[in-house]
Amino acid sequence: MFKKVLLGFVIPFIVMAAMLSWAMFAPVAVPENYRVRIEKGQGLAQVSQRLAQDKVIHSALAMRVAAYAQNMQNKMRVGNYKLPAQISTWDLLQHLQQRPDTTVVRVVEGKRFKDLRQAVNENPNLRHETLNWSDEKLLQTLDANAPSSHPEGLFFPDSYEADVGSSDLQIFQAAYRNMQKQLNQVWENRAPNLPYQNPYELLTMASIVEKETGHPDDRKDVAAVFRNRLIIGMRLQTDPTVIYGMGDAYQGKIRRADLERDTPYNTYTRAGLTPTPIALPSRAALEAAAHPSDAEYIYFVSRMDNTGRSQFSKTLSEHNEAVRKYILKK
Repeated sequence: MFKKVLLGFVIPFIVMAAMLSWAMFAPVAVPENYRVRIEKGQGLAQVSQRLAQDKVIHSALAMRVAAYAQNMQNKMRVGNYKLPAQISTWDLLQHLQQRPDTTVVRVVEGKRFKDLRQAVNENPNLRHETLNWSDEKLLQTLDANAPSSHPEGLFFPDSYEADVGSSDLQIFQAAYRNMQKQLNQVWENRAPNLPYQNPYELLTMASIVEKETGHPDDRKDVAAVFRNRLIIGMRLQTDPTVIYGMGDAYQGKIRRADLERDTPYNTYTRAGLTPTPIALPSRAALEAAAHPSDAEYIYFVSRMDNTGRSQFSKTLSEHNEAVRKYILKK
């Protein structure tokens, strides 16, 4: 009689253990491109229930048992995970301890903010929360006390990584905060007697230097030219600012009429810096704006020799001679 009672308990236990073992270790065919998304605050019960409903695991109970068996019940990392074509519940838990799948957006120095937005919008691995936001709303969301309502120049060019499936706002936040960090560092260590009233003006100058520099060795001399012009009250007279002011009207060529047409960004018709940056400047451009060379150059012209180098001059006569030599080839 005792043996029968014992068997009545043991056999169901063995059957249940076998079923749990099968549910934990038997692979499941995972739907194509299926991803496990672990949100902040989600617990094991929620995740296992969702995976069972999606038929990615055999049993929510089996996943919870496997998690406790591996002491992983509180160790699931927030993020997005792509699963292989087949995986067991036991191995899935191991997979969730690894680094979540990430995606990268590259922000190129010298590009404009609209190029950054396009790169983010075209990334298929992000959740496009900001897709239909205006530039003003995006910037206001990032920083209600931003130095300008115009976002140009306020995002640092670099490569930014985010979890697959995360909000695109994370990329903008990272790039914005990085620029504030870089700019503040450069501003605090800037050379004395620069004609900038605040970090935003230095940022604006750096963006102009970025667009006007064809060779890295010329950066500090380019910055010196524009610093010297500001100090003596001479207009900057730089084509990239005119092009920026033209907007979509610019089709690859700049004409004399464009140089003469007044816009807030035309440094041929207006004195001083442009009202905002005209591009996303690199750290090297920021450093050049903060530490221009000591040269007394006022002019420069491309040498047109495929090196990207410029010829710098202190006087108009020297500059005219350089134009004849390098541009007119006389």
